[in-house]
Amino acid sequence: MTLPPIDTLVAALQRPEGLGALGPAAWDILVRQGRQADLLARVGALAEARGHWEQLPVEPRRHLGSAMGLAARQHTELRHEVVQIARALEPIGMPVVLLKGAAYTMAGLDASLGRMVSDVDILVPRARLADVESALMMGGWVSMNRDAYDQRYYRTWMHELPPLKHMTRGTVLDVHHAIMPLTARLKPDSDRLLQRARPVGADPRVQVLCAPDMVLHSAAHLFHEGDLELGLRGLVDLDALLREFAADPGFWPELLARARALQLEWPLHQALRYAGMLLHSVVPAHVTEALQHSPGVRISTWRQRLMDALFLRALRPAHASASDAWTPAARFLLYLRGHWLRMPPAMLVWHLLHKLVRPVQADPQK
Repeated sequence: MTLPPIDTLVAALQRPEGLGALGPAAWDILVRQGRQADLLARVGALAEARGHWEQLPVEPRRHLGSAMGLAARQHTELRHEVVQIARALEPIGMPVVLLKGAAYTMAGLDASLGRMVSDVDILVPRARLADVESALMMGGWVSMNRDAYDQRYYRTWMHELPPLKHMTRGTVLDVHHAIMPLTARLKPDSDRLLQRARPVGADPRVQVLCAPDMVLHSAAHLFHEGDLELGLRGLVDLDALLREFAADPGFWPELLARARALQLEWPLHQALRYAGMLLHSVVPAHVTEALQHSPGVRISTWRQRLMDALFLRALRPAHASASDAWTPAARFLLYLRGHWLRMPPAMLVWHLLHKLVRPVQADPQK
């Protein structure tokens, strides 16, 4: 299987010291792929953090600098928004447990360098969901979606409320009560995640998941979803987390133990496999072997080859220079797979039919 290269982008993310030697054609591909993958700001941030910024040509620096400026503004807005969410939830005694990009940024992790953060994701106990929603409404957040079907879809089957938007600031907040839909085949216990959450900084109201759980949530989100347009960014997040957390000798044993306890060995196996294949992430052999022998991970050779053919296409930047003739089919099949993993067959058919019919109903001329 020969696919168009993404070597220049991967090398820029891992060895920014080599950016100064790139020619115009390589820079053109790097900027196009990096922008499409939402990784352009990270390329620039890594070059700057490691002292190679001045070696870069002027024109590419303009592209990188623009993306870095947007990421910096988003981080500033995020910090302000997290304080506002903490204030809103304080009367009900609820901490703000951040997920994904918001967590990486507030915790000051390497994964936050140049990381775009367009909204805030938090995790709360399902039993307190009504209290949380009421407190947030009092703070100015309202549901963005008024469609009755969508409201029922989120509240009955999914792992989160419909997205909330602040009435004055326009910021978007996703309130999760689980990291997998209620109808999904995998059912990690959210209480276990919340029990191990830890504060970041001086404000005890702001928390993040523990290191292994951050990795597991990132893996579950990436390999249980059907939309992989920013799949490479998710894989870069994973790679950054693994490289940083691996400095702790106890990280890998704890990661395996948490994966077993949370029923997330399969997405972890996939995450480590493709992080290694695309980003050259270093994973200890004993970790790979332990996952391969897990009952929840065992997979036939032909099925693994099929998964490789799909994911190694869909996890690339959604740009013509990184795609081949089979890439659209791979993305579509993984989109269907994501829905298949999220809900039982009958519910899936009904949901997809509703999504197909609704646009036609909305426009009487169609």
